[in-house]
Amino acid sequence: MQLAEQRITIALQKNGRLVEDSIGLLKHCGLHINTSKDELFCRVRELPIDILFLRDDDIPELINKAKCDLGIIGRNLLTEYCLAEGNSPEIDVVMPLDFAQCALAIAVPNGRAYGSPKDLAGLKIATSYPAIVREFLRRNEIEANVIHLSGAVEIAPRLKVADVIVDLVSSGATLAANNMRRVETLLESEALLVRRRSRMADAQEMVVARLLARLKGVIRAQNSKYIMLNCRREAIDPITRLLPGSAAPTIMELGKEGMVAIHAVCQEEVFWDTMEKLRAAGGSSILVVPIEKMMD
Repeated sequence: MQLAEQRITIALQKNGRLVEDSIGLLKHCGLHINTSKDELFCRVRELPIDILFLRDDDIPELINKAKCDLGIIGRNLLTEYCLAEGNSPEIDVVMPLDFAQCALAIAVPNGRAYGSPKDLAGLKIATSYPAIVREFLRRNEIEANVIHLSGAVEIAPRLKVADVIVDLVSSGATLAANNMRRVETLLESEALLVRRRSRMADAQEMVVARLLARLKGVIRAQNSKYIMLNCRREAIDPITRLLPGSAAPTIMELGKEGMVAIHAVCQEEVFWDTMEKLRAAGGSSILVVPIEKMMD
């Protein structure tokens, strides 16, 4: 059994839009996580890691106070916490995690005109992110009434609680269903891995380093493809120039004279038009396959 000082604690949302992807990412790193909805604590077997399932707005506070070592939260939540009055958080962003992309945006009813932020002057703005909105208003020298709502922000104009809203937007379907439109972006958000700023014990820092190597490998693999094709030797240069995001493809001789196989890890998506260009340049037997794991 590992000593307590060797273990690290990761805070995850117990419910919300980040839960499924956060757990899925850690599972792809080889960690077994008990996802029973009644469990708020899980001890990982594969590495000395404990998982805490918390309310999303509790995560930055517990990391700030060094009660948790790492956490996965949205940039929107971290920014709101950092802007809150009196906060000087001891929190560092370790890396973006390439999921939960969305925008914190101003949305107005379809019947309301909007040309610039100055049109917000004197209005009532409903939001779950009052600190971010007040900072935006301050920068733009606008006087408006910010109304803090913890949920169901999109129905505030219909209930005559507010004139406009600031809320998270991804597809825009919720806004459309409530007869509203997005007019201004305050913040582009995504899921982040964050950590407490104070240094941990050496054994804990080693665990963090191992986890980061796995996370980077999983994220790189998710965004990469392995491509294999055959071509004549004289087609090597034009074909390798077409391979998206590939720095050093592997080239192997084939049994047929003058023919080679090219294998490459492509750091970008390989689209159908790319495959058509590769074929036109002399490629044949082109295969594109997903990559499960990568490590430098």
